[in-house]
Amino acid sequence: MASDLEERVRAAVRDKLLLMKIPERENDFLPSSCCLLEKQRELAEVEKSFLATKEEFQKKTEHLQQRRQELEHKEGQLKQAILKFDKFLKENDAKRNRAMRKAEQEKQQVAEKEVEAEHLKQELARLMTAKTKLQQRLAAHKPFSEYLQKVLGKTEQFQEISELIGRFQTLMATQASLVQREQVAREAVEEERRCLQQYMDESSNRILQQNNLVAQLQGQLEQSQAKFLELESNWICIQNTAADKTLELGQIKLAALNLFQMVAKHRKLPMNVPQEDTEAQLDVVQLCVEDLTAALADFRKGQPPQASQPEKPVPSQASTSASQSQLLSRTQSLHSK
Repeated sequence: MASDLEERVRAAVRDKLLLMKIPERENDFLPSSCCLLEKQRELAEVEKSFLATKEEFQKKTEHLQQRRQELEHKEGQLKQAILKFDKFLKENDAKRNRAMRKAEQEKQQVAEKEVEAEHLKQELARLMTAKTKLQQRLAAHKPFSEYLQKVLGKTEQFQEISELIGRFQTLMATQASLVQREQVAREAVEEERRCLQQYMDESSNRILQQNNLVAQLQGQLEQSQAKFLELESNWICIQNTAADKTLELGQIKLAALNLFQMVAKHRKLPMNVPQEDTEAQLDVVQLCVEDLTAALADFRKGQPPQASQPEKPVPSQASTSASQSQLLSRTQSLHSK
């Protein structure tokens, strides 16, 4: 920085010398050596002025440097002071907050103490009132105390009034316990009596229901017996009818069997039909009757009619078939029955 300033000063001096004009009259009369000396003198003055300026500049520079260091030192001190002041403000705020909180707490404590003091005053007043009442009761019960003292003096079982009162309290507690037990027993008896009455009522209702049920069942039994007698009589009738029908069926089967045997013997047919198969037997008889009817019809067609002799009634095929069908139907009905 100093070398730059020196170069600038030299350049300024040099420019100043170039700009300086020597008067024409003096140049005309003074020799060149004088001019040179004059120039050297001016140059020495300029150099002297430059050195003075340089020295002054150096002094100012040193002073500025020193001033700058002092300012930096003061700036550091100021920063430290600001930090300390900031810290002081924070601590002061914290102290103020703590003090405010403490003051608030103390204020609250004072209010609580005042409330507590008010409560204590009320409690004291209540206790004083109770004390007055107790004193009045003590004064009222004083004759009893004197009476207990007299009783204690006459008896030898107790030594102090507290023992006598304890015995009395024990007897009172025993009496209360006995009264309570008696009350419980009475309540239990009442409960049992109520349960007994309820049971008797329920039993009466149940007996009445059972009687009604017995009467209903008795009626049903009588109806069942009457129905049984009716069914029994019907069954006897059915058995009698079945016996008659069975007899009739046997007679019909026997007649059919006789007809079958007669037909089979007359036409010399094999006896391979079972005796129980009445329908097959009647079928054989029907075939035989149809054959005889057809043969009789053919025979009548070939023989001339005779007026003197009355014609014998010959059962027609239709009547034979009708009688056979009637016999079969009766047989089937008897089988079904």
